[in-house]
Amino acid sequence: MRWDAQALMQRPADGAGSGASPALLPLAGLVRSIITPEFAGITFHEVTAKSVLNKVVSGSKMPFEWTVNPYRGCSHACVYCFARKSHTYLDFDAGLDFDSQVVVKVNAAEVLRKELAKPSWGRHQVALGTNTDPYQRAEGRYQLMPGIIAALADSGTPLSILTKGTLLARDIPLLKHAAAQVPVGVGISLAMTDEALSEAVEPGTPGPRARLKLVSRLRDAGLPCGVMAMPILPWLSDSDEALDALFGSLAAAGATGVTAGALYLKPGTREWFMQWIAKNHPELAGRYRRLYGTGSYASKEYRTWLAAKVRYFKQRHGFTSGHGFSHRDLEDDPRSEEAQYPEGILPVSGQAGADTGHGAGGPALRQPTLF
Repeated sequence: MRWDAQALMQRPADGAGSGASPALLPLAGLVRSIITPEFAGITFHEVTAKSVLNKVVSGSKMPFEWTVNPYRGCSHACVYCFARKSHTYLDFDAGLDFDSQVVVKVNAAEVLRKELAKPSWGRHQVALGTNTDPYQRAEGRYQLMPGIIAALADSGTPLSILTKGTLLARDIPLLKHAAAQVPVGVGISLAMTDEALSEAVEPGTPGPRARLKLVSRLRDAGLPCGVMAMPILPWLSDSDEALDALFGSLAAAGATGVTAGALYLKPGTREWFMQWIAKNHPELAGRYRRLYGTGSYASKEYRTWLAAKVRYFKQRHGFTSGHGFSHRDLEDDPRSEEAQYPEGILPVSGQAGADTGHGAGGPALRQPTLF
């Protein structure tokens, strides 16, 4: 659905008079760029795509081969989002532009249906939510996902969705229908229960309580729902109290599995996140620089410490052995937030991999103090 004419201002090609900075490109297939009072500070660039099925780069070790991203850029504005650098490929910046310049593939469903109808299509699993959230707020207006889900299911193509957006609840009936035709995986991204912290680091998302309710609604509908508890933020969301509250809440909501891991600071994300830390938690700025050094990963010592904590609290709240995700469990993988696992990989069904024993992961284990 397009914006009502009275609700939008057509954006001049040179940006003059729009109150917003002009686009830095022409975008391929650009139909129009608009701003609307409903989304203050955000510009939507509507484009017609020639193709929406994206082949995953060979050797990336992803548990799927194909993705669909109906949006580029994301109004969730998560300061830690791994995908920020991808916006620079469109000549936008990885910071504010990523949050405020959203590209919408308005013909995504129609193009996808044509691509899936080709005799060469092998009906491989297609993952949604691997780059930017398909249920960000604009989906309430554009309504691209129902057509995409229907196209995949009708073609016999398995699909998986990862989101922070409670707009997904709108499509629960459609997902139930799709699940009767093909394997369907649904994952919710939720790594903290602290509402104030969530509002600070992911200001455009529904809060943790709303996402927990979504998990319960999906489970009540008979759909499996795994959770990607990524990223766990050092010194902000990694305490015993925070982890206990997180895994306890996920268990109470009925989550069928949880995968958790530490913050990953990919170039593009690193600069934006470190700027946010310096402004909002200056006492942690030096700690983060020492913990991450010049790379993208927290130190091995920290990752080992966090993995033990995660194992303990998962077991404490009943996330033990059982059916796994469609990929290996990530907590013990030092690359768990690498680009190959954007925003967490999508669970097809069931629980995450087995955790055995409390080991050193109990509450008595103290966070490394070298940083």
